[in-house]
Amino acid sequence: MWRRGADAEGYAANFVESEQIMQSKGYTASYVQVRGSMPFLWEQIVDLTYKPSFDVVRQEEAPSVLERHFKDLQKKYGAVLAVDLVNTQGGEGRLHERYAKSIEPILSEDVRYVHFDFHRICGHVHFERLSQLYEQIEDYLKKHKYFLLNEKGEKIQEQLGVVRNNCIDCLDRTNVTQSMIARRILESQLQQIEVFGVNDTITKYPAFDASYKVLWANHGDAISIQYSGTPALKGDFVRYGKRSAQGILNDLQYSLARYYLNNFADGTKQDAMDLLQGRYITSVSRDMAPPTKAGFVESYASARLAFALVSGAFMFMMMSLRHARH
Repeated sequence: MWRRGADAEGYAANFVESEQIMQSKGYTASYVQVRGSMPFLWEQIVDLTYKPSFDVVRQEEAPSVLERHFKDLQKKYGAVLAVDLVNTQGGEGRLHERYAKSIEPILSEDVRYVHFDFHRICGHVHFERLSQLYEQIEDYLKKHKYFLLNEKGEKIQEQLGVVRNNCIDCLDRTNVTQSMIARRILESQLQQIEVFGVNDTITKYPAFDASYKVLWANHGDAISIQYSGTPALKGDFVRYGKRSAQGILNDLQYSLARYYLNNFADGTKQDAMDLLQGRYITSVSRDMAPPTKAGFVESYASARLAFALVSGAFMFMMMSLRHARH
């Protein structure tokens, strides 16, 4: 929808808790992760361009808003590891800098921050390089543990912390990353209850591996459809373990659909949600002014520009995929 960042109380847009639950040999294990928009006051106003610019508002309030958000997370989950997946360049880079600067005063043993430039390191096809991120956070994951009950219903251990993932919209890069973390945790759980050997991984069992990938791909699609109106981008990697030409074509289709929905459909839905919550603010200029001819011309030009940008991105992804294959 049309929401980015957090409100003044520290509640983040597109905040989702995901719990992976496993039962085997009488044991029950679970692992919780969360995702949410970068928790300070920023916005991305829809303006018919393909990727509207980012603006940080009321910058002086960023540290206090962020602190409220993380205090709430600590009350619910214990320690928090923030994994920031946005770019270091351009508009995303400015948001990354604001996030890193605002979180610095509250960093401690229980609040950690790790930045991983997903697009620079993984590109469009090399998502196996997420192993570099896992190496950075492995010690924190072991310290946070996971929840485990034995066959008698006795608690063997509990989860003491949570990973908080984000990219810009907390959909595509975030879901790929969460699925990687959840996979590693599940392997540890299965090893502990001796379903897996010490060195076994999920990939050793093809049928299980395929089902697990579908589970996380469907999970990502469900969140993405609710927030953006389309399935998740990069879903072919989560679903099949590799990028494909069909997956890249799907990404192009979904990107165009998101552009249309974001500019011409989501505003009405957001207004309805705001109205139900008593937060709708009427505006004569927004709600009553008739559309002008110039607005139509600008809309047409922007749509053509957006299509050209998406087409260019598609050609670049195809070249990247062809290069990766060779």
